[in-house]
Amino acid sequence: MIDYTLKGAAAISGYAEMKPQRQPGNHTPVTICAELARQVAADAGLERAQIDGLLTATPFSNYNILWPSYLCEYLNIRPRYFDTVDIGGASAAGMVWRAAAAIQAGMCNHVLCVTAEVMDSRFFARLAHLMPQSDLEFEIPYGNVPANAGYAMVAMRHMHEYGTTSRQLAKVAVDQRFNAQQNPDALFYGKELTIDDVLGSRTIMEPLHLFEIVSPCTGGAAVIVSRADLAARGPNRPVKLLGAGEAGTSISIANAPSLTNSWIEAAAKSAFAMSGLTPQRMQFIQPYDCYTITVAITLEDMGFCKKGQGGPFIAERDLTWQGDLPCNTHGGQLSFGQAGQAGGMSHVVEAARQLMGRAGGRQIPNATIGLAHGNGGILGEQVTLIFGNE
Repeated sequence: MIDYTLKGAAAISGYAEMKPQRQPGNHTPVTICAELARQVAADAGLERAQIDGLLTATPFSNYNILWPSYLCEYLNIRPRYFDTVDIGGASAAGMVWRAAAAIQAGMCNHVLCVTAEVMDSRFFARLAHLMPQSDLEFEIPYGNVPANAGYAMVAMRHMHEYGTTSRQLAKVAVDQRFNAQQNPDALFYGKELTIDDVLGSRTIMEPLHLFEIVSPCTGGAAVIVSRADLAARGPNRPVKLLGAGEAGTSISIANAPSLTNSWIEAAAKSAFAMSGLTPQRMQFIQPYDCYTITVAITLEDMGFCKKGQGGPFIAERDLTWQGDLPCNTHGGQLSFGQAGQAGGMSHVVEAARQLMGRAGGRQIPNATIGLAHGNGGILGEQVTLIFGNE
């Protein structure tokens, strides 16, 4: 049992999201953040001076050790609380509960949580230089290059231990592509996908195919987390934080205690305990989906199915927005797009969008409770958030 709680302390009062694009154009991380900050403040009905907190993730393409201060200066805001959250794809979800904790502590009232990434020619070179020395010395020279190699090993081991099949995993990509067909902002909007298409696409690293791996892009997203009573006065239906959990371990796949059991279990257990809810109460889930295998392991470790049953569970359930377990209703990073560390914020935004009743053609009827999850590294960093609107 947990002996602390953030339940009901804060709520998402507004969101903004940039439509992902293949090329960087004239965008920079700071100009994307500035536009998102303007949009999200307007969405939440706030003036710039009312934003007294800032959480962000340092863009890979524009590394700056003083990024929060630089961003505050550019945005001309004067927060009483600001920081960088650096836990990879779990950073965005991690921002939300940290914002709620700061609000509960009385440090601030409205926290801007913003992420952005520009995919240009420097991106992958910069990413390679950010790898820890252990990876550079002992893993990358032998072919274990993050992240494709790591998740391919995870998928291969899961298949070996539990009999999971490529066809089962491919259904994750197909169901999420169906969701993307109702999202005009998705990179793959208008491009249908079948299981045979997935299995027939190029093998990137056995057993993973091209359409089982995220599509990098330029983009960004933001939310404002507000004190609960202040969020209730805003123009949008507040999306209350009901539960949060975080857990993690090594960055290196070689040091992972298991390839098929993840820290998702610990993070989800804390979030469910805080909320007083169970997986079966979730009306939708927005799990981090850098690879199809990630979704399968997330479903298992969160308790939606037994360990090793992720493949059959996916095959038997309808994960589309109109199904019995809506999963990544915006298309996920597989079909919406992944803008670096900013990709994780798309899951938080989609959860807020659904619970505000603003999801348009993919709106889940009468949605009141849902889950968003962030995953960093090779299943090494995990954050689970549970939201409600009642």
